[in-house]
Formats: sequence, structure tokens, C-alpha cells
Amino acid sequence: MYRLIKPGRMAACVLLLVVLIIIYVVALFKLQIVEGAAYYERSRNNIVTNQVVPAARGNILDRYGRLLVSNRTCNNLVVDTKELFEQEDPNAIILQMVELVESFGDRHIDELPITMEPPFEYVDNMTAIQRTCLNAYLADKGMPEDTTAVELMAYFRERYSIDNSYDARQMRIIAGVRYELNLRYIIPTSDYIFAEDVSIDLITTLLEGNIPGFEVRVSYIREYNTSYASHILGYIGMMDSEEYAIYSKLGYKLNAQVGKTGVEKGFEEYLHGVDGMAKITSTASGTVTGTVYTEEPEPGNHVYLTIDIGLQEAAEQALSSYITAANEAIEQEYAELGNYDPVEKEQKLITGGAVVAIDVNSGEPLCVASCPSFDLSTFIEDYEALIQDENKPLFNRALQGIYTPGSTFKMVTSIAALNEGIITPETTIYDEGKFTKYEYAGYAPTCWIWGEGSHGDVNVTSALEVSCNYFYYTIGDYLGIDRLSEYALRFGLGAPTGIELPEAVGVMSTQKYKEETQGVKWYAGDTLQAAIGQSYSQFTPLQMANYVAIVANGGSRYSTSILKSVRSYDYSEKLFERKPEILDTIHTNEEYYEAVWAGMEAVANSNIGTAYTIFGDYPVTVAAKTGTAQMGEKVKNNAVFVCYAPAENPEIAIAVVVEKGGSGSAIAVIARDILDYYFNFKASAHAMETELSLLR
Repeated sequence: MYRLIKPGRMAACVLLLVVLIIIYVVALFKLQIVEGAAYYERSRNNIVTNQVVPAARGNILDRYGRLLVSNRTCNNLVVDTKELFEQEDPNAIILQMVELVESFGDRHIDELPITMEPPFEYVDNMTAIQRTCLNAYLADKGMPEDTTAVELMAYFRERYSIDNSYDARQMRIIAGVRYELNLRYIIPTSDYIFAEDVSIDLITTLLEGNIPGFEVRVSYIREYNTSYASHILGYIGMMDSEEYAIYSKLGYKLNAQVGKTGVEKGFEEYLHGVDGMAKITSTASGTVTGTVYTEEPEPGNHVYLTIDIGLQEAAEQALSSYITAANEAIEQEYAELGNYDPVEKEQKLITGGAVVAIDVNSGEPLCVASCPSFDLSTFIEDYEALIQDENKPLFNRALQGIYTPGSTFKMVTSIAALNEGIITPETTIYDEGKFTKYEYAGYAPTCWIWGEGSHGDVNVTSALEVSCNYFYYTIGDYLGIDRLSEYALRFGLGAPTGIELPEAVGVMSTQKYKEETQGVKWYAGDTLQAAIGQSYSQFTPLQMANYVAIVANGGSRYSTSILKSVRSYDYSEKLFERKPEILDTIHTNEEYYEAVWAGMEAVANSNIGTAYTIFGDYPVTVAAKTGTAQMGEKVKNNAVFVCYAPAENPEIAIAVVVEKGGSGSAIAVIARDILDYYFNFKASAHAMETELSLLR
């Protein structure tokens, strides 16, 4: 009979099983009995800590995906409190570390709002966060809020055992670090970073010196990949009390960094990442033996702007170069005079300017430039000098500066008068030089050509071409200020644009505005001045560029957003994409716009046009309007220039303002430089696309 299991095989299997059991039992005996005490002691020396894992903030890119702001990894020094306070003299180690950091040109972080030198006082520029932390510390220690800096320093000396071997400054340094460490047990903040973005040389010295109580952690720091668009991009920093009241509800720690200005602030919800947590196991010597993420960090998302950084660069360079050259010429002129009035010279020097370019068919800003500007990469180091600079380089003139539009406003008056039936495109008015209707009341404004001749019979097109004030006094008087201001508002002048960054709203001159804010009566002469862009009307360069885009596209007023799209942190998913949004449409007969377009085209292409010297032979047909904004007696006028191109099929609208620039015709060259880049870039991009299509 055949047997499935043979006795020999069975015996071999049983023997093998017995041998394996013996080996297993011997191994367990060795681990648990023979070496158990050693392993137990070693496990006791392992250190398990909870550590915040920083999340990378999202990148900021331009409309074509060119990187503007990103992150780079950096090395931070963090205090290991357990190891530090196991040392015989932790205060001496703290002081040693501070001195070592300073010797390498770095600085340690100290937010204790007390002066570094005696007599100790609270700092004058204490931030809201510093005050919040200080109050929390005092409350935790049972000390009154009116505790003086001297009293608090005495408390530090006693509580932290800072003996008399340290001088006053050294005591203050030690107290600052001990205070920072103690705060982390009182209020919910991230780990105390002793020094941020330290050099490799410093880390090497630390390791070689085997200095206890500190460890190196990898984190992220903002990196600026362009030196342009500083006013737009913004920067990040510690929260103030108002910001914390908002962000704390979203889980932000008290010392979390948030966007403070610009895009960094405007799109904080997209850019901000969520820090993770990890359990770190390390040996007594500090060697990490295990990392377990209890909460994975969530990086921020990437924001794409409508800005073309190449066009932005061209605009900032053109604006800055013009202002520098103009001021150098003024300085040279007065230097040659020898003896001159310095106040008179100061009144002529240009203090700044702004340029905004907008996509005519979407309302998207293509560049938003303000001059003077600053460098975000050195912003912290330069801050004191920047805020003291009398030309206010931190002020975003493009969005927050308000300027009298001068004659660039005349397209509003033209469309209003045409649409209200006051004139037709063929209506002519003879330029008599002086507008005498209100001469009986002591007011008789003149056309700018008064005393040199007359513009003769002009219609709306030729009135724009030669910028005839008499024509606009006449039609403005018939319109009245209420109808005129209504059209200005519909063109977005004196109204929010929709941009996500802080902007001034500006003001359209009206009877109500004058009487309520100036406390004086409105006169017919105020209406005449408003019709030519003077009086109390003041608008931002962004509003003026947007208004010109509306004229160029035939009446569509788009919401002005600087956000183009948002992508997930790995770029795999588009989370948001902006679609053009029309806020209002100024419906009128197309022939009315055609009359205005023809007048603006003549400004740049007719040999009597005020921008002809700049654009008369330009390869692309430009439509433009110059403006001179009167600033008062003895003060040089502001210059305003607006345009769009190509005139026959508009794509881009530009507004340029130069403070004390004199006349709009003088600054038209700035717009030309911007258009040079725009059309050259477009041509090269088209050529590249054509070449690629042939290769496919």
C-alpha cells in the first residue's frame, strides 16, 4: 500500500521544528535575560520629542509662469531646552552662543521689548505682538501690567539665576533668550528659533566645538527671483494683534509669519501652508534614530499673477531712467547758475511717478510700476532708511497715489456730451480763446493757446487732437457737473477697480464733494474746470489706465484683478482660474467712440498732435492723450500721459504719471519704451511658436 507521508520525512520535519524552537528560545533568553538590562538602559537614554515640521509657502509666478517669489531651504538654530538645562551653567552657554552667532555676522532672535543697555526701558516701537507676549508673561508670573522694565530685569536676574559675573548688557542678552523660551510654555507659539538662516561656517564651528543645548533644523525662507515689482509682491512678517485675531481662528500660531503687504497679503489664503508635526527619536548623543509624522505638512499653493515681469521690468526701468535723467538736468541747470534759491530748485525736482499697463480686452494689469522703488531682498536691512526717505519709496503710487488727470480726462467729457445729444461728431465750435459766459461774475477761463492764436472751428475729434480747452468749457457747461460725474464714475474714475491689493478710490469733482469737504460754494467755473480734468478730480494711475482701456474697447468696464490662476503645491491641479468680468458697459453709438478714437490717434500721428514727436514714425499705430495737471503757483505741474495700441485693434492701454514732470508730451517716451518691449516680446513669442509648429 502506498503511503502519502513517509516516516523518514516526518522525522526530519519534526527535528527541524525542534531546532528552530531552540534557536528562538535562546535568542529571546539572550535579549531579555542576558542583555535585557543593557537594552533597557539604552532605551531609557533615547529621547522622544514632538517637533513642528514647517510647511513651504506657495510660490508666486507671473502670467507666463516665470518664478517671482519662491522658497529656499535654510538652516535655523533651535534651543534644545532639555539638554541646555542639564548643563551646569546654561546662562554661560546662551551667552557663548550669542557671541558666536554675532561673530559670524548673523544675529539671534530677541523679541523682548527692553533696551539692550541700561538704564533699561521698554522700547518705543514695541509691536502689538510684543505687547501681547509681554502681558501674557507678566500675568503668568503674577506681575502687574505696569511693571517697569527695571523691575522686570531684576525679576529676570533672580528667576534665571543670572549672577553678578555678567555685566548689564550680558544680563540683558541672557534674559532675552530665557524670556523667549519661557514664553513657549505660556502661549501657543511655534518653537523658538534662536537664529534663522545661519551660515554653514557657523554650523561647522558649532559641531566642532561640541557646544550643547542647540540643534540645527532645516526650514524655508522667502527668496525673491526678481528685483522688480516690489510694491506688488509684498513681504511676509510677524502678525500684529489685529491679524492674529483673524488668523488664530484659522489655526495660526502667535508667531506665525503672514503676508504683510502686496500679493503676499492679498492671497495669504492660497499661499499659506499648514505646518505638520513629527515625533523625533534620538539618542542621548543627539543622533536621530527615527522620525514619525503625526501630522503631514501641507505646502501652500502657487499663485499666478496677471503681471508680465518682463514688461514690469521695462516699465520700472523706463520710469526710473526718465526721472533720474530729468533730475540730473535740473541739478546741472542750477549748478551752472551758482547762486540760486534752493526752494525753487526743490519745487522742480521730480519726486516720483507711476506706470500701469492693462490688457484692453480683459482688464488684467500687465505691469504696475511705482518709482522710487526698493529691493525686497534687503527690505529688513534697508527699512529705517526707506521710511525716512522723503520721496517715500514704500508708497505704491500706482495704486494709492491720486493725481489730477488734466486733459487726459477729455475723452470722458467727449463721450458724455455725444451720448447726451449735446453735440454730434460733426458739431463744430469756434475757439474764441477766452470763455466769457461767466465774465460778469469775474470768471473767464482761457484756452491754453490764448494769446498765440486760435484753434478755429473744432469738432470733438480735432478738439482732442489739439486739446482745445475752449471746446470742453463749452460742452462741459451744457452737460453740467451731475451728468459729467455720472459718466466719470461709469468709466471707473473715483470707483474701486476690483484689484485685490490696497488702493485709493480717488474722487471726481462734484458740487457735493466740494461743499462737504471744502466747505465752500460750488460755482459754474468749477464745472468748466472739471470738464478739462482739473478742479478737485484726482484718480489713481490704475484707474486712469483702466479708463483708457474702456475707451479703447468701446465701453466695456472690466473688474481689475491681479490674480490669473492658482495651482496646487505640486502644480498638478488648477484650483482657480480667473475669467474676465464686465462690471458695466457704456452703451452708445459706435460712431461716437470712432470720433474719440480718431482724435486720440491724431494726438500721436498728426504733425500737430502733442505726442507726434514720439509716435509719429512708430511702427505700430498708437492712440494717445497728453495731460498737464496744474499744481499751483510756483510748483511745477504734474505730467500725465495715456495711450493704447494698436489703434486699429487695441490690446494694451497705458497710463503714465510723473510728479512735477511738466507736460504729458514730455513723458510719452516712457510709454514708448513699454510698447517697445510689449510688441518685440509678442513678435519673438510668435516667431518661436511658428518655429515650434514647423518642427512638430
